Amino acid sequence: MKVINLSEHNSLINQFMKEIRSVAIHGDSMRFRRNLERVGEAVAMEISKTLQYVPEQVQTPLGIATLNTPADSIVLATVLRAGLPYFQGFLNMYDHAENAFISAYRKVNEQGDIDIVAEYLAAPSTEKKTLILVDPMLATGMSMEAAYKALLTHGQPAHIHLCCVIASSQAVEYLQTIMPQDVTLWCAAIDQRLNDRKYIVPGLGDAGDLSFGEKL
Repeated sequence: MKVINLSEHNSLINQFMKEIRSVAIHGDSMRFRRNLERVGEAVAMEISKTLQYVPEQVQTPLGIATLNTPADSIVLATVLRAGLPYFQGFLNMYDHAENAFISAYRKVNEQGDIDIVAEYLAAPSTEKKTLILVDPMLATGMSMEAAYKALLTHGQPAHIHLCCVIASSQAVEYLQTIMPQDVTLWCAAIDQRLNDRKYIVPGLGDAGDLSFGEKL
């Protein structure tokens, strides 16, 4: 699996990430959601550079213009609910894409360890398409793995991009052991550790709660 850490390069993503992480701004859920969306837009643009393109002619008022346009059939997928604002950023850029939604939750097993259960899937065929699977927080990597396996039941994609806002180094290492080599993982930042509750440190907290309010 190829790993791309976008924080290693200076761009506007760093400004968005500063605001996403800042407790001084966390009280403004609308701005938090918009910043997740803006990171999604920026990552979507980076991914667009890897797509296949074909020339296409367009009639203008004064003549014919030839442009290279994307040829990939794209499926955008996200994990509910925290992924929705980040997903929207990708959808703003890939407005012709098909969409997939997965519901996943944490469950403590008999050994006291955490399992991730994918409970609901609404998706088109992914066969021979470019799959872009987005989930803002990659803590253990298990929710991304569960979503990935669920989507494979709808077909084998031609290309797979996994996208997160912040990943832990543990999650990156875990996914590198289970994902095929032709998968690309895009991270806006990679943090070094998890706390006892499996939250990324320094991270940003709970992306779902910051976007939509606390849950019971």
